[in-house]
Amino acid sequence: MKKKIQNYIARIDSLLAEPPEGIDYGKEQQKHLVQIQFFMHERLVHEIVMVLFALLTVLVFIALVITQQLLFVILLIALLVLLVPYIMHYYTLENGVQYMYEQYDEMERRKETNQMDAE
Repeated sequence: MKKKIQNYIARIDSLLAEPPEGIDYGKEQQKHLVQIQFFMHERLVHEIVMVLFALLTVLVFIALVITQQLLFVILLIALLVLLVPYIMHYYTLENGVQYMYEQYDEMERRKETNQMDAE
């Protein structure tokens, strides 16, 4: 998913850097909005799972402090090994979607400029 969002952002950046002749920013905005919605859904799912993992990690840590059993140490390490990459993945999704909002806003500015130029 990380590669997919990075490739998509790069494609839109190149479209904005060197727009083709006669580009319809309204149509591009609509296509971009669909992609934003896909990535927002992915982000929401990962956020829910990440929060559940974080809560489980805290509960296991509390259980470890209370009981001081080796089983909880092993479980805590396993959860942390899973949680850290998950946080990094969510960070990529969150920042990617936020950047896509900026791209959308840039398309809106250009669409308005094109409309004013046409009048």
